[in-house]
Amino acid sequence: MNVLAIDSSNLVMGVAVISGGKVLGERMTNSRKNHSERLMPAVAELLDDAGMSPGDLDRIAVAQGPGSYTGLRIGVTIAKTLAWTLKKELVGVSSLEIVAQNGRYFDGYIAPFFDARRGQVFAGLYKNQKGKTVPVQPDRLVMIKDWIDELKKLHEPLLFLSNDLEKWNDCLIKVPAAVFGDKPQNIPRASELARLGEEKQPVPDIHHFLPSYLRLAEAETKWLARRQER
Repeated sequence: MNVLAIDSSNLVMGVAVISGGKVLGERMTNSRKNHSERLMPAVAELLDDAGMSPGDLDRIAVAQGPGSYTGLRIGVTIAKTLAWTLKKELVGVSSLEIVAQNGRYFDGYIAPFFDARRGQVFAGLYKNQKGKTVPVQPDRLVMIKDWIDELKKLHEPLLFLSNDLEKWNDCLIKVPAAVFGDKPQNIPRASELARLGEEKQPVPDIHHFLPSYLRLAEAETKWLARRQER
């Protein structure tokens, strides 16, 4: 199976293509650049380098969120458009689950997270079972103080993975038996997204596939607040 992976859900933008589980190519940037201008050229260049045309693909895998509103919309829209126009399967994968794969050999809990601002994080909790990294709790939006209080009760080694690790390091070191991923481990890999996309079931309806924001946009929150005040 030939799978194209697309991830623009956060700061890191990554694309990869695999064939029969073999990584044919992967491109990634970890800087504040415009995903909307760079994602499609990156896909085109990647497929060309891999000697593959869009028609050769069997499936498109996309990071579904949580993450940046704008980044998610860009990645999901491009993935849906490619899947629909090329008549290919579409698979959505949790952005946190992608990062969690970097700890697949860790003996304990794996806690990937993204900064969500205002003292909040998008957080997941995973563990390795029978060679697979599986969710222990659903991905969610949570205040970091509340999350840390919960993690302190686990009483097992816990690996934090995040590109935002430095921002919250002073809080996270309070968790007993905490282990911190090194910088390469903290970055989501599109090749891991492609692998997960190969294993998961495709979505039944491409047109109704939506990003997983886990919260309302700020504009929506303000609109609801104004309605409640009336």
